[in-house]
Amino acid sequence: MDNNREQWSSKASFILAAAGSAVGLGNIWKFPYIAGENGGAAFLFIYLICIVLVGLPILNIEILLGRATQKNPIGAFKTLTDKPFWKYVGALGVFASFTILSFYSIVGGWSVAYTFEALKGTFSSFDNPQMAADFFNLKNSNAMWVVGWHTVFFLMIVGIILSGVRAGLEKASKFLMPVLFVILMILVVQGLMLPGADKGTSFLFSPDWSKINPQTFLLALGHAFFTLSLGMGAMMTYGSYLSEKDDVVNASYLVAFLDTIIAILAGVAIFTVVFSSGYDPAAGPGLVFHVLPPLLAQLAGGYIFALLFFLLLTIAAVTSGISILEVSVAYLVDELKYSRKKATLTMGLLVYLAAIPCALSFNLWSDVTLLNTGLTFFDAADYLASNILLPLGGFFLAIFAGYVWGVDEVVRNLLIGDSNSVYFGNSIFKSPSFNKLFSFLVRYLSPILIFLVFLYVLGWI
Repeated sequence: MDNNREQWSSKASFILAAAGSAVGLGNIWKFPYIAGENGGAAFLFIYLICIVLVGLPILNIEILLGRATQKNPIGAFKTLTDKPFWKYVGALGVFASFTILSFYSIVGGWSVAYTFEALKGTFSSFDNPQMAADFFNLKNSNAMWVVGWHTVFFLMIVGIILSGVRAGLEKASKFLMPVLFVILMILVVQGLMLPGADKGTSFLFSPDWSKINPQTFLLALGHAFFTLSLGMGAMMTYGSYLSEKDDVVNASYLVAFLDTIIAILAGVAIFTVVFSSGYDPAAGPGLVFHVLPPLLAQLAGGYIFALLFFLLLTIAAVTSGISILEVSVAYLVDELKYSRKKATLTMGLLVYLAAIPCALSFNLWSDVTLLNTGLTFFDAADYLASNILLPLGGFFLAIFAGYVWGVDEVVRNLLIGDSNSVYFGNSIFKSPSFNKLFSFLVRYLSPILIFLVFLYVLGWI
């Protein structure tokens, strides 16, 4: 154990911070439209199975690797094995976090910008989604607008991380996560009171099995990975600030539960508004920035609800953004012995500059594509991170836990920690039958399913 390493002040602080990492734009921006395109509750059912069978075991392992070694992803693997290959797997996680933030910061900037637009009452003049789409495209055609709001968002993240684990990450999560939940509940209650809201809840909770095919399973598994922040080292890094007495299993359940419940509540808040207004729930990625602004603005009290929604989106983006940047900051602090200030400013500047081509993908460089793929810098960063780096990271995590570190050693470490709580805690790992199930999930089911997702997104199956 590194006695000089800063730690969370309590397990509750870690759970809020880790949930903040998991609860991001994936829950509020991505989950509703993916569910909308794939059968509502049918997709939700499959998604929950993926969370339980693959997401939770990998989440346990990733947090545990951090707690056991008190290191960033590269340092964690170096501590547990002398085989150099695994050091590069850790580097894959650091690179994934770097890549994700380079495009995530642009979307985060949009969220901040739209919060200010909502404050100005801009959306009240939008009569239909086409007007909102035209406004969005017009704003994005201005390079200075995109880069400017990316800068604002990035300065918010860097400011929090500069303050350290307790004064920065922990304090921000303790404040922002309850605010996020309160805003979300206000939007859910408001949505449920709308005429025709029952169509929205029916869509989300009544399955349309006709839309289910093998690709739906792979999509659900891929999204479970994305939304739990798995495979990019964020959970490992946050886990490294835990003490040995903290129960990893219990924390994993709570993080996964909070992440899933917030995704479902976001779906309720969004679909009740969409169905009440008679729009298509399968509106794709444009649902948040094209469809919702005019729909929210037309409600009674729409000014407040539009402002609350984009504030919610901004908070989700910030809590995830700080966890993503913390991965590479922790690497510089642990491995290169940088001070936190130097590490934050160095890595912050590098990621900030890497994000500029993504910002220009919507205007000056909109015609620039990479390697004849037809993908802009923004699209390429999104594709590389979400479809290649995260599944690869998760695959190697499962292989490492199952065959290098060993399931018995994983379970022994999971049993270390205080499980005196009303939840399952680590006591379930004392059951031989559960151990066999866990071993099967980690050694066989998780790597096979993750590998299939990888092949699917590459278009090979």
